Amino acid sequence: MDKLFEQARAIAAMLIAKNQTIAIAESSSGGLISAALLAVPGASAYYLGGGVIYTPRARHRLLDLTREDMCGLQSATEPYAVLLAETVRQQFSASWGIAETGAAGPTGNPYGNAAGHCCFAVAGVTTVSQTLETRRSDRLKNMVAFAGAALTLLEQRMASS
Repeated sequence: MDKLFEQARAIAAMLIAKNQTIAIAESSSGGLISAALLAVPGASAYYLGGGVIYTPRARHRLLDLTREDMCGLQSATEPYAVLLAETVRQQFSASWGIAETGAAGPTGNPYGNAAGHCCFAVAGVTTVSQTLETRRSDRLKNMVAFAGAALTLLEQRMASS
């Protein structure tokens, strides 16, 4: 967890220096991305909001995404992570949107992904996505790894923009 908080401090400093904001849509990381960013004093300067999008109901209620919006998409994929990142960014009018979706464990998900599978995306001027396979069934370690990987991608995108 300490590494997550270190990453969040660096990201917070960049967001504040650039006068930018962020919104989060996370799933299998269970709120750890938001928790890390919110642990930094002064988070209200850059953190606009977010949610744990853990179910289809949450996706509809918190992001206003419909079944039609999901046509051809499946959870725990990069295209789905992209949809969430772009949607949360637009809904909050944020500079950045970040999304994460996967299978923390100890078992896989109904879509055939093994525990330790995670897709995440960062939406800014452009949108990028990645997949992580930890090959572990340890739920907590996977959650931390998922949050860390998403924050790393965000930090890389921010540094290059």
